[in-house]
Amino acid sequence: MKLALKEGWKYQGLTYPNPAVGCCIVSQDGEILAVEAHKKAGLPHAEVEALKSAYTKLTHDTKIKDLTSSADIHEYLKENHNNIFKNCSVYTTLEPCSHVGKTPSCADLLCAMGVKKVYVGAQDNNPEAACGNKKLKDSNIEVESGILETESKELLYPFEAWHKKSFVFFKWAQRLNGTYDDGIITSKESRKNVHDVRDKCDLLVIGGETVRVDRPTLDARMVDGKAPNVLIYSREKEFDKTIPLFGVEGRKVIISDSLDEIKNYKNIMIEGGANMFEATRDIVDRYLCYVAPKLGGSKVFQTNKQEFEILNILQEDEDIIMWLKKRG
Repeated sequence: MKLALKEGWKYQGLTYPNPAVGCCIVSQDGEILAVEAHKKAGLPHAEVEALKSAYTKLTHDTKIKDLTSSADIHEYLKENHNNIFKNCSVYTTLEPCSHVGKTPSCADLLCAMGVKKVYVGAQDNNPEAACGNKKLKDSNIEVESGILETESKELLYPFEAWHKKSFVFFKWAQRLNGTYDDGIITSKESRKNVHDVRDKCDLLVIGGETVRVDRPTLDARMVDGKAPNVLIYSREKEFDKTIPLFGVEGRKVIISDSLDEIKNYKNIMIEGGANMFEATRDIVDRYLCYVAPKLGGSKVFQTNKQEFEILNILQEDEDIIMWLKKRG
């Protein structure tokens, strides 16, 4: 389950409006056959990706590699599995979905594969997709739930927040000495990751001072993604409209001295420095920090005392990416 969680965290922030989910498949002899994750809404779920990889490893049949549609992968596996999964165990961070939506039911596929046992991290509280465990049990597949449940629920947290109200996370980048000024800080791969996350957000919040000084675009051009709407949090309402973020087609730019506009959106990223950190401390659910292994700059990310719990550390190129939550 730890392997499944680690893989799922790689795609946290990239699967909206779906949850980030990881899956690991293990043979009867304890061999790791596959570790996969759900990568993007509309793409196959984690269990389907894992079964696809495990099937290729066990059969050396590479035809399935060309299939990208979840429905096509389901059908191919049903026609060609030949009971190769009958003694395998599946570890998934979230209860397999039972409904047929944009993709077929993962629970139905696992039943068709005749796997021996499914270990589940967190139960699915979404009424539309729940009851996957029951389907598995009805097909005489052993199910054990609550495996690393706390960790699995943490991976699931943004998804559940979207359904209740919204998910607000604060992103910042800094060097080893805590500075966040004086030009580009992180690597190209990290900046690409930020653009990928922006592509999935429907609102980006930034401070007026940052807009005036940095003159940003705040789009997702590095991944050919969409640019989210922007809320500029500022007491001063006048801005130079030649600043690139104002020229992005199809984008709504809101200038306000209030953060109330956030209530009208579901997946919100706040970008900024120490001042924005303090201004939004009470409304942020989680934090996303990029640390570059370099020194320089002069403006230090200095705020009132705050301790964090590290939820996940991801090495991306030479930088370190951390998902955090406030401790206490």
